Amino acid sequence: MIRTIVIGSCVSVQGLFVRALDNGRIVVSVGNRLFEGAPVSSATHQG
Repeated sequence: MIRTIVIGSCVSVQGLFVRALDNGRIVVSVGNRLFEGAPVSSATHQG
């Protein structure tokens, strides 16, 4: 599953979900690199 995370104040990374951490952050894989950050919640359509 593709997930988006925020790293820092204005940098986001999108990659394959690897694992959830106990502190609420998640790890995603992009190529051969792993990134840890706060998950971005999915947008919902309000209409």
